[in-house]
Amino acid sequence: MMILNYESKKELKTKIGEELNYTETTFFEPEYKSTGTFAGCNRPHMTGYKREFFAEVTMKDDKIVKVK
Repeated sequence: MMILNYESKKELKTKIGEELNYTETTFFEPEYKSTGTFAGCNRPHMTGYKREFFAEVTMKDDKIVKVK
């Protein structure tokens, strides 16, 4: 699952309309889609942020459109 480099899901939602700050975690095909939907999370032990969260992110033309 892709790591979302945000402190909280609330912060991620404020970034709608901007590019996604993320870290790929797979050695196989990329999880990131410039247009489409995928799941991501914040892992505090890897990012240093305090809160763990999971989110479904919808992208269109490399911009965040929706966070669920």
